[in-house]
Amino acid sequence: MAETVVKIDKLVKRYKELVAVDHLSLEIKEGEVFGLLGPNGSGKTTTINCLLSLLSYDKGDIQIFGREMKPTAYDIKKDIGVVMQNVAVFEQLSVYENIDYFCGLYIKDKAERKKAVEEAIAFTGLEDFVKFKPKKLSGGLLRRLNIACGIAHKPKLIIFDEPTVAVDPQSRNKILEGIIDLNKAGATVIYTSHYMEEVEQICTRLAVMDKGRVIASGTIDELKSNVKCSETVKVEARALDDEIFEKVGELDHVFEKAYDNGELTVKYTGGKHNVVRLLNLLQNAGVHIGRVSSEQPTLNTVFLELTGKELRDKD
Repeated sequence: MAETVVKIDKLVKRYKELVAVDHLSLEIKEGEVFGLLGPNGSGKTTTINCLLSLLSYDKGDIQIFGREMKPTAYDIKKDIGVVMQNVAVFEQLSVYENIDYFCGLYIKDKAERKKAVEEAIAFTGLEDFVKFKPKKLSGGLLRRLNIACGIAHKPKLIIFDEPTVAVDPQSRNKILEGIIDLNKAGATVIYTSHYMEEVEQICTRLAVMDKGRVIASGTIDELKSNVKCSETVKVEARALDDEIFEKVGELDHVFEKAYDNGELTVKYTGGKHNVVRLLNLLQNAGVHIGRVSSEQPTLNTVFLELTGKELRDKD
């Protein structure tokens, strides 16, 4: 059985009257890529800052690698890598010098550090840019540099906070592939993102936060199975009259229907062959049918149902 890498127990963080984190409990196992999702103001960043002992908190316990996390717990911190949303590198240093500097905070031996820096450069695909200053790098390359600085010392736990914001598709794919490779090499990963397709691609388990609490957690399939809507069918149906529209609502498993601008949208709670039954009803009524689509629940569906909010592209 995998060991627990992160254990947060009944964490509370207040800012005067605002409760930013409200008795939050969370466990992350060794080898997971754990997604932490939440709308703006849900408490994700505050939780991460408390986890790293960058913030004091009012109540609760935080353990990492089975030991209590404190501001002075340097033996724990040396095994943690952090890649935050805002790029944090030195503008006056080259790519190589930046990575060497951050790696040097953890690895003092020069030969060992040189090897680690070179491996981080190769891992992030920055070989052709080692002498460049950050201002000469594209947004995607700058993100890769940020990652190289955070992982060069080969941490056991890596926190990625929105690492793909405002990067091109090619760089985004490179970053995601890199995270998967880091995980395969043994790193446990905490990943926050506003891009649901990324979460579905790389996360093995996730938690949804809202108002400082974890409101749902589990694998992606487990979360999808708990939402009310199991299928959404959309049909181009011109001149659909009120009588047929009402009959649509009488079909098995229909819990919501809408008709707007010639498009019929029907949501189901379960059942099989929903599309067939709906199309049969419409055809028998002489309704002209155009394009038809059926969509299974996505993480967006889960998120919207749990929080009542849409996940924005940026914090």
